[in-house]
Amino acid sequence: MHTQQPQRPTPRLPFVQLLENNAPQAMAWVTGGSAAPQLSGLVKFYDTPYGGVLVEAEVFGLPNISTPGATDFYALHIHENGDCSQDFTRTGEHYGPGTEPHPDHAGDLLPLMGNQGYAWSAFYDKRFRIADIMGRSVVIHAKRDDFSSQPSGDAGAKIGCGVIRAASPVV
Repeated sequence: MHTQQPQRPTPRLPFVQLLENNAPQAMAWVTGGSAAPQLSGLVKFYDTPYGGVLVEAEVFGLPNISTPGATDFYALHIHENGDCSQDFTRTGEHYGPGTEPHPDHAGDLLPLMGNQGYAWSAFYDKRFRIADIMGRSVVIHAKRDDFSSQPSGDAGAKIGCGVIRAASPVV
């Protein structure tokens, strides 16, 4: 005879509630540089009851926007410096408080999958806290991250950047 195990709640429902309440603790408004001036988006960071961070990214104007039905991957990273000036040349390396090689830096995030210029993604990450990334930058690269090349995954040019700041309270 099969006895049913008691169901344990998973993080999915609290994560959905965090996204529905739309009250992140930090966010980065991402804008495109000279290689992708039409690019714009918002990356939000939510504290979770599980000790990690829920990351939500929504991006418009990725380079494949004019190719009907096109999909492509774009690397998404947190970089050390929150300076998006000079076409994003001052963002520094990937954020990584330890000595881990790529792709184990805390700033090595899941790639964006752009569908005809649009991407939306949400994922959970326990490698950093929101306090650790305040004032740093979120960078979108022109190519996918190969998750092996050193020091940064051969992800290509920086095409979008935004500084991570405290989110304004919702009123």
